[in-house]
Amino acid sequence: MGIVLWPPHSLDIKYTIESGDSEGIFEAEDFVMGEFCFLRIRTNGGNGVILNREVQDNYTLTVKAAAQGGQEALVTVYIKVLDTNDLRPLFSPTSYSFVVPESAPLGTIIGRVTATDADVGSNGEFYYFFKNRVELFAVHPTTGVITLTGKPRMDKQDRFELEMQVVDRGMKLYGNNGISSSAWLVLTVKRVNEFAPVLNVVSVTPSWEDMHPIYAVATVEDKDEGLSGDIEWVSIIEGDPFEQFVIDRSPVGNEYRVKTSESIDWDKFPYGCNLTLQAKDRGIPPKFSNTQVVQLFVKKPEPVVVKFEQDIYVNKLSEIAPPGTVLAVVKISPAPPSVNYSFSCLSDPVYFDVNPLTGVIVTTRQLTTRSQDFLEIEVVELISQQQTRVQITIEDANDNAPVFSKPFYDISINESLPVDTVILVVSAVDEDRGENGYLTHTISVQSVPFTIDQDSGEVKITRDLDFESSEDVYTFAVRASDWGSPYRRESEVNVTIRLININDNQPLFERISCRGMVSHDFPIDQTIITMSAVDIDELGMVKYRILSGNELDYFNLNPDSGALSLKRSVAVANLKTGIFNLKIIATDGELFSEPTFVNVSVVRGGMPPRGFNCKETRIVELLAEKMFAKASAMSKPRADENYADIFSVNQQAPQFEALPGSILVREDLPVGASVFQVRARDSDTGFNGLILFSISGENKENCFNINMENGLLTVLQPLDRERSDRYFLNITIYDQGLPQMSNWRLLTVIIEDANDNDPQFSQDSFSALVSENSAIGKEVLTITAFDKDTGQNGQLSYMLLTSVPEFGIDRETGSVFVASHLDREIFPMYSLKIEVRDKAERGSQRSAVTTLIIVVDDVNDCAPAFIPSSYSARVQEDLPIGAVITWVQAQDPDLGPGGQVRYSLVNDFNGTFEIDAVSGVLRVGKELDFEKQQFFNLTLLAEDRARPSLSTQSFVEVEVVDVNENLYAPYFSDFAVRGSVKENTRAGTSVLTVSAKDDDKGRDGMLRYSIRGGSGLGAFTIDEDTGVIYTAGILDCETKDSYWLTVYAIDRGVTPLSASIEVFIQVEDINDNAPLTSDPIYHPVVMENSPKDVSVIHIQAQDPDLTATPSHLSYRITAGNPQNFFSINPKTGLITTTARKLDREQQAEHFLEVTVIDGPVTTRKSTVWVIVRIDDENDNPPTFPEVTYRISLPERDRNKRGEPVYRVFAHDWDLGANSNITYSIADGNEDEKFSIDPRTAMVSSKKMVTAGSFDVLTIKAEDSGDPPLWSTVKLHLEWIRKPVPSPLPLLFTQRYYNFSISEKATVAEPVGVVAVSQSNTPVWFSIIGEKMITSY
Repeated sequence: MGIVLWPPHSLDIKYTIESGDSEGIFEAEDFVMGEFCFLRIRTNGGNGVILNREVQDNYTLTVKAAAQGGQEALVTVYIKVLDTNDLRPLFSPTSYSFVVPESAPLGTIIGRVTATDADVGSNGEFYYFFKNRVELFAVHPTTGVITLTGKPRMDKQDRFELEMQVVDRGMKLYGNNGISSSAWLVLTVKRVNEFAPVLNVVSVTPSWEDMHPIYAVATVEDKDEGLSGDIEWVSIIEGDPFEQFVIDRSPVGNEYRVKTSESIDWDKFPYGCNLTLQAKDRGIPPKFSNTQVVQLFVKKPEPVVVKFEQDIYVNKLSEIAPPGTVLAVVKISPAPPSVNYSFSCLSDPVYFDVNPLTGVIVTTRQLTTRSQDFLEIEVVELISQQQTRVQITIEDANDNAPVFSKPFYDISINESLPVDTVILVVSAVDEDRGENGYLTHTISVQSVPFTIDQDSGEVKITRDLDFESSEDVYTFAVRASDWGSPYRRESEVNVTIRLININDNQPLFERISCRGMVSHDFPIDQTIITMSAVDIDELGMVKYRILSGNELDYFNLNPDSGALSLKRSVAVANLKTGIFNLKIIATDGELFSEPTFVNVSVVRGGMPPRGFNCKETRIVELLAEKMFAKASAMSKPRADENYADIFSVNQQAPQFEALPGSILVREDLPVGASVFQVRARDSDTGFNGLILFSISGENKENCFNINMENGLLTVLQPLDRERSDRYFLNITIYDQGLPQMSNWRLLTVIIEDANDNDPQFSQDSFSALVSENSAIGKEVLTITAFDKDTGQNGQLSYMLLTSVPEFGIDRETGSVFVASHLDREIFPMYSLKIEVRDKAERGSQRSAVTTLIIVVDDVNDCAPAFIPSSYSARVQEDLPIGAVITWVQAQDPDLGPGGQVRYSLVNDFNGTFEIDAVSGVLRVGKELDFEKQQFFNLTLLAEDRARPSLSTQSFVEVEVVDVNENLYAPYFSDFAVRGSVKENTRAGTSVLTVSAKDDDKGRDGMLRYSIRGGSGLGAFTIDEDTGVIYTAGILDCETKDSYWLTVYAIDRGVTPLSASIEVFIQVEDINDNAPLTSDPIYHPVVMENSPKDVSVIHIQAQDPDLTATPSHLSYRITAGNPQNFFSINPKTGLITTTARKLDREQQAEHFLEVTVIDGPVTTRKSTVWVIVRIDDENDNPPTFPEVTYRISLPERDRNKRGEPVYRVFAHDWDLGANSNITYSIADGNEDEKFSIDPRTAMVSSKKMVTAGSFDVLTIKAEDSGDPPLWSTVKLHLEWIRKPVPSPLPLLFTQRYYNFSISEKATVAEPVGVVAVSQSNTPVWFSIIGEKMITSY
């Protein structure tokens, strides 16, 4: 009831009680829902006055409704007070305590609780029950007798505090399940400790390898169950006054071990010691075991002193031993379980390494660099701290060639030095010792005028030297040879001796004593005669001079040419005589020639026809002879021109001879046995062909060694195929040449199995359980064993050593099977010995024996039997849950699980009844309802726990006694409820559920729902059973946004009772429009390498829904951002950069899919594309395709200057100006022989280039970025002679070449190969033109 609020729903109504409630028991309240204001009257709990039907059973109230503006209305309300069961039963007393013996049988009465109720009739009847479900105890619902229904275990719980409750049956009938009263029941479980522990102690021999050896083992058994059967302690009560022993309990079972708490000096106990042990259980009261005395007679083994097999290991080692050469094997004896060999800190391990497990010492490098010839290293075994010394005598090997003090000798001497003069000392030294370092010196040729002292290296003159008639430069080789073995080592050095020409010859005239005539009118300065003198030394120009006869100064003698001429005319001279006798000499500036005379007669008249007459000295012929002799000497081949050093040049590397890839080696080969002969050869001579062998790697276990000199591979350490079945040895061979050459091959050594392992069972012993009714041939157990050997050595066969007819074994599989009938009563257990043996064909076979225990299991052949065979019972329908109906019992004479009976119900009628599986107590599981079912026929099943199990059935007839009536009408918890549904939902959508209660049981409490009125009649439907309200059609919020329904709940009694509730349903608007962005697509631009949080673009969107707000929109990047280059603010839509750097060269554009979502619950979304273009930044320097360019070109003359040399181009991954490259020559062009095109990178020559020259240019490529980036590359040019033109014309292999180029091809990527036909002439290719071909 209430008042309708018409729009605009602004009326504020208040209700007050005007009359009829003088005591203030009631109060009126307003409750607004939708457009209706309800009137709600309830009792006023604040004044302490309660309703009492016996005082007043009805009230008539006048209620006034008042609103703003003075609006009022009155209504009369009638209230009737119903009677209730207001007196409850009470416990007296309220607490109880009973003792329960742990061994008490089921059904034992433990005690009784009592309660009373002052009400009468059905309101005065009550039931006892436990508040919480209890399995071990039961209470009679009407008498309060407590009965034992299970076996309590004190070890699990020794005290039970249970809350007992009593309920008034009248309250149950009237639909009130409230509890009337409660009491506490304390049950204490008392344990009975029947048996004392039984102690058994045996002494054992301690293992001194254990950290804590065991001296005795004690086992304890106690037949009690639970805590009384647990052992509290086992203790030493006598025999240990100093408390030197402790007892540790095993983690499994009641086993105890006697150990020492401290180190004991057993020498003080020559007769051992006697310990008395006793055990105590945890029973109440506890019981003690018998005392047990154990004698510990310990004889400690003599300490084993471990030490190295030798105090000092003396070894010799060649200094040229290659890396990996075995020096020695040091061992601790007797061999301990584990070792760890190492060099002491005082040793020098640079040249050696020791295997920590095998003690094998090997070289790590050659010893040629060491100066001392004796070494001593100390080896320590880290576990035992034992030490030994290894003394090494390094034997000298002739590994050093003589070395001269200079790489060459070049001196100059005067040609006048006398014979036997020491002009030079050419000596060498040899770092080797003994005869390996003793040297002799010799001159490689015998035709030189020199000799050398073979010991000191002094070079002396053996004959006179003459610069003019013999060689002026002597070049020869001096050879130094040592006296080493097996070959001598020799070195040579070039010696050049140059003769210094000294001035030891005077000039000689070609003609002497010349006579002649000249006319008196002989012209001035005209040559009369030319005097010629020759100086054999040829050190300088000859000068001429007139000593006498020219006192009148008529003649002039040219000092350089020797031409004689008139200085002035003799025609006008008044000469006393016309004859001039001129004395002339020639000089080289230091020595003077013999003077000669030129007689000149002046005659009148013409020039006489004859010239001057002179005497020939034949000096020219003499000079020619000397020059010829010198030329002949100079033309002889020099010693260094034909010399071939066949001793010092190491030309060939050593080679293996027929070395296989793998070899087979039996694992039982003894140490030192030969494995394989490695052979090698070297085509060089002397030390260059002397080969040494070594294992340079993959020999970690040091199982093999190779003779350094002959290459014989032997066993160094015992082999074990089970540890490692193959070894990979790096066999390396070295020659002794300079420089040293080597070669290596990988040799796989496959270890062939030997029968050296006994078969082993997978476990120490085996046990199995077999049923006594097993069929013949049934498999009992498969004995498993393994053998670490392979092949026949690892194949196993099985044999049954114990002769019994009941079992057999398969020889191949080890399967044990039943061979005849079993009878557990005769033989309950079998102990069988089983042998496993390998099938080795070579040598003796190996075997092992184990024990198999077979226990014969009993067969379950007796089914349980009920006593009696059937049961019946009568129960009240309001009996509380958990109340005991009856006990059932069955017996089974079988043993073990076959005799353990478990009870169950074949049909419990959906949990209405339940039975304890162990005790057989049948209880009420659910509330009974007479109106639903009056009789129950329960089928009991008693089943043993064997597999397969045997079972027996019985029956229990249960009659339900009716005590129930339809007393109460249905009721809703609220008088009005509110619901909501979204618009546009499909017809049949669930809106809300109304639920009423009925305190009646059975059919009287079953309700049906229906819609009887309201504005929503026809728009909604209701499920009459569940009360779920559904829509009947499509609702539209804009048409009508709310509805009222009047819903009734009616029970199904003969006289139906009902209740109603008002339902207000609000129609909610839904999100049926997706957000829209301002643009269909965005094209932002951002610079590459931008820092984090740089704004890219702001996405803006709106939601057309009326109820939507911009704050409900969220933004996400849903595609195109796998590497998280961008992030978006989910609230604002601002896209920014992240910490990951953008790289335009990797990706120039990013296609981002941005999704805009409204929300927050039901969402619609739209997507928009954001295409982000990355602007370029100059972050890539130009890159050359090659690291270094090396080309060879023919020499060029002056006519070919400016011709192209090579194009050295680069590529820049940037764009625009950042990728515009300018080229220049940064280095190597100091003489400006080359130029480079700054755009095309074509290098051209500017000058003539001759063959044999080299040029190294540094080409620099620089882009036009800001700032610019650059890189350089080396261009190596080798100029060679022009090749001889090919006799045949050059022809390309194809007339046309067609190459395909991908549009994604990068700079410097190969396009194709053009070639010419085979030619012995070097060929250069160049592109002379290009033509663009466009296809459509």
